[in-house]
Amino acid sequence: MTNELLTGVPAPRDTAAPTTGGLPPDDPRLGAWRSLLHAHARLVRRLDEELQAAHHLSLAEYDALLQLARTPGRRLRMSVLAERVLLSRSGITRLVDRLEAAGMVERSACATDARGAEAILTGAGLQRLREASRTHLAGVERYFLDVVSSADQAAIERGLDRVLDGLGCNAATEPACTTPDA
Repeated sequence: MTNELLTGVPAPRDTAAPTTGGLPPDDPRLGAWRSLLHAHARLVRRLDEELQAAHHLSLAEYDALLQLARTPGRRLRMSVLAERVLLSRSGITRLVDRLEAAGMVERSACATDARGAEAILTGAGLQRLREASRTHLAGVERYFLDVVSSADQAAIERGLDRVLDGLGCNAATEPACTTPDA
């Protein structure tokens, strides 16, 4: 992915430079892509800053607690939690280590497969999630729901669900999906 696609800053035009699939870098359809990347990065950063300031909790930690709270028994295999939080296995291990040290999560051997480990949400973790949810949802409301009309929200959802479908994911039934080679 070129720097231009990420930043939206046009690169010097080189007519001899090949493009992928015949798509020129100045194709106006890339505006939606650039806006998505820019808005996502800024929104995630702002939500993370607010959670850190108010609750000393990162957005990734909040997401991990939320994923655990939404599952039966409030427990997940570490590999499944990694997929749902969009982290590598080593990344989820470090994140769960922090949550465990703070008393929000416990780790246990998997009941169905002794080779695996599970993360289990504690009562303290659930309480921390409930407190942080107020801050997080207020931010989502303020920075997204209040500024994007319901019609545009529906269009965004439909469009992004199509993207997920194209990637082999079903947004309605799968909280996370993996790439074919994962």
